[in-house]
Amino acid sequence: MQEIETTYSIGEVAEKFGLSVPTLRYYDKEGLIPNLNKNAAGVRRFTEENLGTLQIVECVKNAGMPIKEIKQFIKWTTEGDDSLQERFDMFLQLRLSVQEQMRQLQETLDVINFKCEYYGKATNDGTEKYVKEEMHLDKP
Repeated sequence: MQEIETTYSIGEVAEKFGLSVPTLRYYDKEGLIPNLNKNAAGVRRFTEENLGTLQIVECVKNAGMPIKEIKQFIKWTTEGDDSLQERFDMFLQLRLSVQEQMRQLQETLDVINFKCEYYGKATNDGTEKYVKEEMHLDKP
């Protein structure tokens, strides 16, 4: 007995990933979803494999990777084991980039937390005068 593979419409996938239908069509046009099948009417039908690919595409895109580099990564995945080192190196570099982004965001959060504390105290006091004196600040 042959097992029937579950497939998803472009609308279902768009909803699942929080993407627009045009974005998914663009990804397909750019070759970011290899092995994406279309039925006899030309309607895209997404498999679990396609969803896994989309998950990685969205991950690396959210990490700041440009579409051009994502296309290269997808090309490498279709080449098989010959490109394992390139893919590994790409993810090592991406990890460094994300760690740097996180460091910068932590610095930003630290300033925001300081300002929340500062303005919280100033609001409670009804003035900034005492907060500036307490924190030894000359500038807002």
